[in-house]
Amino acid sequence: MDKVTAAKVFIDIAQTGSFTTTAERLEMSRPMVTRYIEAIEAWFNTRLLHRTTRKVSLTTAGEQCLSDIEQWVDDAEKMLNAIKPNHELNGKIRIASSMSFGHARLISAITDFMAQHPSVEIDIDLQDTTTDLINNRIDLAIRIAFSPDPALIGKPIAKCFSALVASEHYLSQHNPITEPNDLSLHSCLGYKNFDHHVWHLKQQEDMRSVEVNCRLTANDATILMQAALKNAGITMQPTYLVKPYLARGELIQVLPHWGLQEMDIYVLYPSRKHLSPTVRALIDFLSDYFLQHPWD
Repeated sequence: MDKVTAAKVFIDIAQTGSFTTTAERLEMSRPMVTRYIEAIEAWFNTRLLHRTTRKVSLTTAGEQCLSDIEQWVDDAEKMLNAIKPNHELNGKIRIASSMSFGHARLISAITDFMAQHPSVEIDIDLQDTTTDLINNRIDLAIRIAFSPDPALIGKPIAKCFSALVASEHYLSQHNPITEPNDLSLHSCLGYKNFDHHVWHLKQQEDMRSVEVNCRLTANDATILMQAALKNAGITMQPTYLVKPYLARGELIQVLPHWGLQEMDIYVLYPSRKHLSPTVRALIDFLSDYFLQHPWD
């Protein structure tokens, strides 16, 4: 039985605490996971995992040898990849991204990467909620935030700028907006999961926080943008999504001389350890790609 695979199974169970979750993550049957664990315990001639009906945990011996097994797997993979012809990248990568960024910007970068590396497979999971990367078998997550989840490793790959936008028809039918406080008198379109919708604007040293009325909320920027196109109100949108609509005049920027809070776009992954050369290459590629293809 392949000792490298058995070691990977053991490491994964140490992270997930579940034979079933590891079987799903590694795309193998649960009996096969059990066989690999039995094999590695036979090689070590000791039990590495406590198994009960409710949970799986490391034994003392398992804790003592985990870091050495992780290092051994890293070294084995580096050696195996070093002898591959032309160091060709291969394997499958699962990526989680928000719907808006996935549609507007990520897919163009991914298709370019795949064109350069024809042996690589990529699966994209579009969602706007925080993802448990380990249990959902996600290799990389693209997230927009002021700061990343401290439990994950995060690398900023781009800046996210925002703009307030509305349709020309909506603006022509409602009171003019000349300063931030005017927003409180308008129909606004907001992101859900907030009890109060407060938009923060800045013009040089003048900072304003305005509580706005959001009759329509959603968890996806694309839906709110479509609502704005249908004359439903004013929405705060990432410029990576709305820039083409602004250029065509389908949407109008509101209070263009007032700035909104900037955020970073991060690529997140569970650990620096056991990142395959393909995943490492994709992280570097995304960072370079968005540096060379700015949208602001």
